[in-house]
Amino acid sequence: MPDAIQPRAEDGSDTIRSMRRVKTTLFVWAALLVLALPAVAEAHNDGRGFWGATNDKVVTDAGFILIAFFPLFVFFMSMLQKYLDKRKDARIAHKAGLGNGRWRGGW
Repeated sequence: MPDAIQPRAEDGSDTIRSMRRVKTTLFVWAALLVLALPAVAEAHNDGRGFWGATNDKVVTDAGFILIAFFPLFVFFMSMLQKYLDKRKDARIAHKAGLGNGRWRGGW
């Protein structure tokens, strides 16, 4: 095999080691969070959460907020996508116009 195709041990070993280290670190942190969060949530406020005691009005208001949030989120993300698509189309059209000069017309 040519040298360019043969894999070498020193080419990506540092990257692989560093990615393995990152993956291990993330796994350890995730495991610590999963194990520690229930104890922290139970430690204060008698397990009522950050909001405190909830009643029907609080739950209903949270439901109305969710009902209003999701359509607004979809609307604004659709507007953002429309804007970004228009920019992409304009960029593609501009690049297409910069092709061969003799096909652009003129004198």
